[in-house]
Amino acid sequence: MKPSASQLLGHGLLTLLVVSAALAAYDRLVLRPALVIGVVDVAEVYRDKEAEFTQILTKASSEEDRQKALFMARTFAQRLPVAIEELPRECGCLVVLKSAVAGPTPNTIDLTATLRRKVTAP
Repeated sequence: MKPSASQLLGHGLLTLLVVSAALAAYDRLVLRPALVIGVVDVAEVYRDKEAEFTQILTKASSEEDRQKALFMARTFAQRLPVAIEELPRECGCLVVLKSAVAGPTPNTIDLTATLRRKVTAP
């Protein structure tokens, strides 16, 4: 028994519908999130913290103030690598240095403020 033209057309349309749905789901759930790129300006965060450290150190009048400034610098040095490692997990994106990106795109998000919050949080 040979399938009729209407049965073949029905199976073809059903196959087309299933394949289209699978491709659309792949695009939305896998491909587009992978295209998001997070940029972070580590140099800016570092310069800001360095300026803050320098200001505290130059205004320090006692050894205790100097030790607090050194503790702050040590804490920053320990938190920075950890914060940078956490960024890709939190945003679910590739994170690169801002200087490595030629220009902003619709798929680029700036994570510099997030990094700054992470390294200054107590």
